[in-house]
Amino acid sequence: MGLTVVYTLVRDMKTVINIKTDREVKEKAQKVASDLGFSLSAVVNAYLKQLVRNKEVYFGVIPTMSSELEKLLGGIEKDISQKKNLSRGLSSKKEIGEHLDSL
Repeated sequence: MGLTVVYTLVRDMKTVINIKTDREVKEKAQKVASDLGFSLSAVVNAYLKQLVRNKEVYFGVIPTMSSELEKLLGGIEKDISQKKNLSRGLSSKKEIGEHLDSL
């Protein structure tokens, strides 16, 4: 009976990272990555390599509003221009309470 020793040289050691995120975020991220021709794993790996290389975290500089938020703000701007649905400035808890009670 002989003893066989097998050595395996692993060139690219891989490891698993578990993160927690909202299900919806994960599904949307997978869809975007797929639309761009990547797996979500490839995108995350690219971001991690960029973090190590640049030692900085980058988020988009120009925020974009959702269409729902734009619509909401548009309605508010319209109300302001028509002087509708406005309250005077309130500076104390008492004033705020009185104002809310008057509605």
